[in-house]
Amino acid sequence: MRKHYKELVINPNMINPFFEKLAKLAVNYSIKVTKGDRVFVLGPPLAEELFRALYIEIIKAGGHPLLLPYIEGQEEMLFKYASEEQLTYVDDIRKTIHKEFDCMIAIAGEYNTQNLSLINPKLISKRYGSPEIKELWDVFYDRVSNKEARWIGIPFPCHSLAQEANMDLFSYTDFITKSLFLDKEDPIQEWLKIKEEQEKYTQYLNKIDEIQVIGEDTNLKLSMKGRKWDNCSGQENLPDGEICTCPVEDSVNGHIRFTYPAIHLGNEVENVYLEFKDGKVVNSTADKGEEFLQEILKIENADRLGEFAIGTNYSITQFTKNMLFDEKMGGTIHVALGDGFKELGSKNESAIHWDILKDMKKPGSKIIADDKIIYKEGIWKI
Repeated sequence: MRKHYKELVINPNMINPFFEKLAKLAVNYSIKVTKGDRVFVLGPPLAEELFRALYIEIIKAGGHPLLLPYIEGQEEMLFKYASEEQLTYVDDIRKTIHKEFDCMIAIAGEYNTQNLSLINPKLISKRYGSPEIKELWDVFYDRVSNKEARWIGIPFPCHSLAQEANMDLFSYTDFITKSLFLDKEDPIQEWLKIKEEQEKYTQYLNKIDEIQVIGEDTNLKLSMKGRKWDNCSGQENLPDGEICTCPVEDSVNGHIRFTYPAIHLGNEVENVYLEFKDGKVVNSTADKGEEFLQEILKIENADRLGEFAIGTNYSITQFTKNMLFDEKMGGTIHVALGDGFKELGSKNESAIHWDILKDMKKPGSKIIADDKIIYKEGIWKI
C-alpha cells in the first residue's frame, strides 16, 4: 500500500524573533552571504533553533549552507580515548572545507563550560599545539586575511553560559539582546553607527608609535609602529565593539596583572601576572590554574603577544566568563597570548590565541600614546 505524505513546509514565522534577528544580522551584515557562497556552520546541537534560522537566511541570500553540529561530550571523549595520532588527526574533508568554503559561522554555546577542566593540560597542549591543527586554521585565516573568505562568531543563549554569568536564562537572553542591539528596530544601522564612531579612534591610533598601559600592578609598554588598528564593529564577532592591533613582536616590556579570570578550554586561571622582556614572557604566576598557564606558554610563540585591544561596547555591563562578550566590555583592555592577525601586520604565529582581560575603570588606570594620555579610567580622552 502506497503511503502519501504531506510536504513539510518550514514557516519562517515560526522561528523565534530573537534567532531570526540574530541570523539576519550575521548573514546579511557580518559575512554578507551572496549567491553561490558555500557556508559552513559549526556549533552544539542545543543551538538547533539558531541553526535553523541561519539555514533559512543563508538560503534566502542565495548561499549553500553546510551544518556541522558536534555532539555533547565530543571533546572530552577524544581526550580520554584517543591515541596520540588520533589526537592530532585532521580529516581531508575538514581540510577541504577550510580550503574551499567562502564563509564560516561559529556558534558559541556550551553544555558544560567546565568540560575540559579535568583534562591533563599536556594533552590539550599536544592537540591544539600540533602542526596539523595549526595548519587547518592557518589555511582558513590566511584566506580571511586575503579577503578570500569571511567568518563570524555568534552567541547562543543557554543555561551553562547563563549560570557562568550568574544569571537566569531569561535575563541572560535579554543581556545578549542588548549587547547585540537586537532590541533596536534596525540592528544593522546600530552597528553601522558604531563603526563610524570607532573609526575616529582607529584613525588617530594608526599614527601612534608606542602605547603605555598604567594600572593596578601594571606598567606595560608596546610598540605599534607600522601596525594597523582594526575597527571591530560586527564583521567577525557578535557582539563586537573593540579596536585592536598587533604589537611589534619584540617590543613588549614591563608587567601586567589581569583583573578578571583568564578562561580557556574550560579552564579558569585567576589573578594572572605576566612579565615581558623584549617581547617574551619571562615570568608568569597565577593564584589558580598556574599549571595550565605554564603548559599553554610552552606552545610555540604562545609566550608572545599577538593582540592588544580596547573594549568599546558599553552595553556589555558585566563580566560573564565568556570572552566573546567580556573582551568587548567598555572600560577594559585585553591582550592575547599567541597568534596575531596577519592583516594587521603581525608576524607571530601560534596554535593558540588566548585573550586575557583587565579592568581599566579603576582609579589611576590610563593609556598613554606617544606621551599623551588618550584614555583614563575607562573614558576616551581624544
